[in-house]
Amino acid sequence: MHLALAEARKAAARGEVPVGAVLVDADGHTLAADGNRTIENHDPSAHAEMLVIRAACASIGNERLPGATLYVTLEPCAMCAGAISFARIARLVWAADDPKMGAVRHGPRFFEQKTCHHRPELAGGEGADESAQMLKDFFRARRGGAGQS
Repeated sequence: MHLALAEARKAAARGEVPVGAVLVDADGHTLAADGNRTIENHDPSAHAEMLVIRAACASIGNERLPGATLYVTLEPCAMCAGAISFARIARLVWAADDPKMGAVRHGPRFFEQKTCHHRPELAGGEGADESAQMLKDFFRARRGGAGQS
């Protein structure tokens, strides 16, 4: 998770929402690491999770990532949860919960739906405090008010 948090810090430095993701294979080797790039790429789908899934699939020449673990600093949205399922990622570990846009523990609870064909092992909370603080600081600075939360 420390690598994902580092990617989130890089995203914030680029003016992106500070979310980072890292994909590792079953042997623990890093397949891909990146942070949000929606603004930079002019692409609303350029979430950190989507970017690392695309990069990892391209590097191994397969649309499936069996045995892989995805570490991400924020609970994935519905779009990213769908990609995680389609890529057959074995394990999802996220840091901070996202009650507003999250789709794993919150919202549609994507992996609990009957229509979901692949459900990864789930673990939330690792690095949650650091990730949540990074997001709060980013949005506070964006609003221009130190006293707002």
